[in-house]
Amino acid sequence: MSSIVSIDNLSKQYDSGFQALKDVSLDIREGEILALLGPNGAGKTTLISIICGLVTPGTGSVRVGGHDVVHDFREARSLIGLVPQEIALEPFQTVYDALRFTRGLFGKRHDPALLQSILEKLSLWDKKDAKTMELSGGMKRRVLIAKALCHEPRVLFLDEPTAGVDVELRKEMWEVVRDLKDDGVTIILTTHYIEEAEAIADRVGVINKGELLLVEKTETLMQRMGQRQMRIELMEPLGAIPEALSGYNLDYAEDTHSLVYSYEANGERTGIASLFADLSKAGIVLRDVETRQSSLEDIFVGLVEGKS
Repeated sequence: MSSIVSIDNLSKQYDSGFQALKDVSLDIREGEILALLGPNGAGKTTLISIICGLVTPGTGSVRVGGHDVVHDFREARSLIGLVPQEIALEPFQTVYDALRFTRGLFGKRHDPALLQSILEKLSLWDKKDAKTMELSGGMKRRVLIAKALCHEPRVLFLDEPTAGVDVELRKEMWEVVRDLKDDGVTIILTTHYIEEAEAIADRVGVINKGELLLVEKTETLMQRMGQRQMRIELMEPLGAIPEALSGYNLDYAEDTHSLVYSYEANGERTGIASLFADLSKAGIVLRDVETRQSSLEDIFVGLVEGKS
């Protein structure tokens, strides 16, 4: 799969001395969904702003569709759609006119069939004559996406696309993003919702303090770095973990009278069989057992804190 966005050794330091990005290199593949995760101030917004031509890079280069974002700004920007986190719409403008105006800004001729298609895909066609101020928050976000798509970009940036919306609407927006991918649009999203990245992203990039810590397939990352935990609920409380069990990675939750055993999810040997045998030898009677796969959130926190 070819790269649609190529970032090479990109760094950015502001006049204040703050180093927003440090030697970031990344190839974003055509037709994929890439989620960028990172705490506030990690460098996500600066990275997106440079790619979209809103901020000048310090050192390094960025190319979109083979066009340098500095030297071939117009060509590069024409390939990009940007959906900002903030909802900024002309309140008295109709939905249809908002798209028509935005398309015109890119020098594109009016295309009623295309605009209708975009609005229908985003479930906005019945709202085409409504003023944007009359729409709900979720509908306004859909209008922002429609505006970003109306000049037919190949790359779409979504900055916190579901910030401040309820769970049901968030899942509807996930379906919209998946449909856009099916249409061949490359999507890069920043999010604070870990489950969002886990649910829809093909790859996950973790950025912190301006450094790109990793970029990996979501599924592979879960398998490689994920851990599984087994919670063993006991019939009787323990004063302490017996010496005979000291060789296992066990924690005792006194409030729930449970042992928590951690092991590698993809390990060849889990040690569970021998643990159960040693529990029996120690006279410890089990009430219940449950397992839990670590989530992307656990992995993300560990990376950011330098524990993984």
